[in-house]
Amino acid sequence: MSESHGHKPEPHAGAAESHDALRDVSKHVKGYLYVGGLLLAFTLITVALSYVNFGSPKANIVVALIVATFKAGMVAAIFMHLKEEKITIWRFLFFTAFFVTGLFLLTLLNFSDPIFGTTRTLH
Repeated sequence: MSESHGHKPEPHAGAAESHDALRDVSKHVKGYLYVGGLLLAFTLITVALSYVNFGSPKANIVVALIVATFKAGMVAAIFMHLKEEKITIWRFLFFTAFFVTGLFLLTLLNFSDPIFGTTRTLH
C-alpha cells in the first residue's frame, strides 16, 4: 500500500541489524585496544625483567616463558577469538599445551641427567 492511505512504510529490517552489527564491532574494538594496551604493558614488563637476575639462567628463562605464555594466551583468546570457540578447539589447545609441556620437561630432564655420550665436554 502507498503512504497516501494513512499507512506508514515499514522500516527496513536491515537497518536494525546494521546498527546492532556496528555496536558489536565497537565492543570488539574496545576489547582489542584494551588487550593491545596490556600487550604493550607486558612487553615493557618483559624488558624490565630481563635486567633482573633471578638466581640462575634457568630461572630467568622460566620467568620469561611465564610472561610470554600469558601474552600468547591473551592474543589467542582475544585476537584469534578462541574464547568464543566450541569445546573441540579447546580440547585441541589443551592437548597441544599438554604435549608441549611434556617436551619442555623432557628437555629439562636431559639437561639435568644427560644420557652418557650425548654431551660434549669443553676442556
